[in-house]
Amino acid sequence: MDTLQDDVITPQQACTLHGLFVERARRSPDKAAYRYFEQNDWRDITWREMLGEVARWQAALAGLGLQRGDRVAIMLRNCPCWMMFDQAAMSLGLVVVPLYTVDRPDNVAYILNDADVRVLLFETDEQWQALRTVRDQLGGVKRFVSINNVCDSAEKLLAGHPKEPRLKSMAEFLPKAANLQSGSPHPNPPPLEAPLSNSLPQAGERTNVKGNFQFLGEGANDPLRGICSNELASIIYTSGTTGKPKGVMLSHANILINAYACLDFFPVNENDIFLSFLPLSHTFERTVGYYLPVMAGAKVAFARSVAQLSADMHIIRPTILISVPRIYERVYGAVCTRLEEGSSLKRKLFNFTVGTGWARFLHQQGRGTWKASFLLWPLLQKLVAQKVLDHLGGRLRVALSGGAALSPEISRVFIGLGLPVIQGYGLTETSPVISGNHPENNFPDSVGQPIRDVQVKLGEQNALLVKGPNVMMGYWNNPEATKAIIDADGWLNTGDVVRISETGHIYITGRIKEIIVMSNGEKIPPSDMELAILNDPLFDQAMIIGEAHPYLVALAVVNPAAWQNFAREAGVRADMPEALVDSRVEGKVLKRIALDLRGFPGYAHVRRVLLLQEPWTTENGLLTPTLKLKRDKVAERFAAQIEQLYERH
Repeated sequence: MDTLQDDVITPQQACTLHGLFVERARRSPDKAAYRYFEQNDWRDITWREMLGEVARWQAALAGLGLQRGDRVAIMLRNCPCWMMFDQAAMSLGLVVVPLYTVDRPDNVAYILNDADVRVLLFETDEQWQALRTVRDQLGGVKRFVSINNVCDSAEKLLAGHPKEPRLKSMAEFLPKAANLQSGSPHPNPPPLEAPLSNSLPQAGERTNVKGNFQFLGEGANDPLRGICSNELASIIYTSGTTGKPKGVMLSHANILINAYACLDFFPVNENDIFLSFLPLSHTFERTVGYYLPVMAGAKVAFARSVAQLSADMHIIRPTILISVPRIYERVYGAVCTRLEEGSSLKRKLFNFTVGTGWARFLHQQGRGTWKASFLLWPLLQKLVAQKVLDHLGGRLRVALSGGAALSPEISRVFIGLGLPVIQGYGLTETSPVISGNHPENNFPDSVGQPIRDVQVKLGEQNALLVKGPNVMMGYWNNPEATKAIIDADGWLNTGDVVRISETGHIYITGRIKEIIVMSNGEKIPPSDMELAILNDPLFDQAMIIGEAHPYLVALAVVNPAAWQNFAREAGVRADMPEALVDSRVEGKVLKRIALDLRGFPGYAHVRRVLLLQEPWTTENGLLTPTLKLKRDKVAERFAAQIEQLYERH
């Protein structure tokens, strides 16, 4: 690859995800691998030190008598221990099951049982207290390991062996030191071969990745342990907005090849620093924010929390940011609020800066003409653009957005301020990246072009079908669901409705299962409408309702700061709950929503609105751990209020 430095580790050189880690430690032993916050200070840990810690975890896990292919689970916030446990497990041929720290106990119990997990690594006493509520469902777990000290004498009794309790702290579980029992990657990796099979894998099978592409052959393995690149590496449970989660089976090759292909879109080098804050249980963060930096030799800093993200941005000053749209929406909302509170001159200057920057972007992309206003860019950048980008650390050279659709308007603002925003698209089932925009061929309203070796085509109802080395092995213990999503020729149906332009760029136009059919037969794409509403700084969250009804209603969570200003202008007190249902307020809000939706057909008209102040979160069960809206749960929570919105029809 011309765009990559020689120090990038290829999938052939790595062979497995653990081989990737060992090879990076061999090449860059004394370079800082990770930065983390501990005991009121930021600390670095080198690749050599990481490998030593991995050896301790490896020795501890090996002492449990686990068999190759057994499942172990991680329920930690992002930290070096996540990587240590992950690497130690994979070095032994164990299969890693990541869990969200904010998931409900009953959901955690379901996953642990479905995957037959033998070891669970968690962090805090608070997590343990939550797990205790489903203790009777966790009989299959052989060992619980806590990062912090957790005292529970009842667990010792439950284990039946007081001298060897099921629950141990990390300090009790790990030996003081150990030697890594793993070889370096194969010194002469086998060449890429033609695919051996296009047959559909069954759940639980360890197969070669399939499709018309090149892949890591049977000979690619860890020379000491014989772990094949096409063996199962991880089972990742989809958070799902409805129903029980399904376990997505990804091989070492699935993830390695996917991470390597992503480097075509945003080359990474050893001087880059990532700020990691999306959960590592999120496949996007794990592939692109964990394995890809190892591949390129870049450094990763772990944010303390989402609440402290702004402060961490200023301290770490990352060069690459991986995020879901929600973070960009928050920054954009804060900018809009400040502009509304400022003078008209400041607003005009900001809009002029964004407009000029956007025109420069189009010109650089070969899609716009040169303008005299470009001569003012150095001044505009200093006075306006850089001040906004300083809130993101001031050194970002690329910002990646995935996991959900990013509003084109928000993309336009950040790109106009000089920050390249690269939107991509994928699914957990595709390791996860399917497509992405290239900085030099960036259409922000699209999700880009397919990454290398990935084929796409349109299926029934213009659903996007995908085939390539990134496609999962199947769903764990669920061959019926596997066959429902992957056909006999290896094409995976994403369920997303798309159009593909002449340039090969993919545009998401809807979701087959997320179409509202009104009682008059009109079909509405709620996600697109919600994105349009969320461009308005008054709203932090929104959901459209209208299935089998004659008109649409909106549920909207207001932005606290913007609500204060709006309520004052409407002549009501923002701190009074009844202000949210005041008829004067609803009338003004509906006018704003109508303006937000002016680009939609006339039948896509919101007639009523329910304003809310409490955010929808994972904690209150209204968002998935990947911050997607649980539509059925929101509708259920506010069923009585929604019914009232339709009563007077």
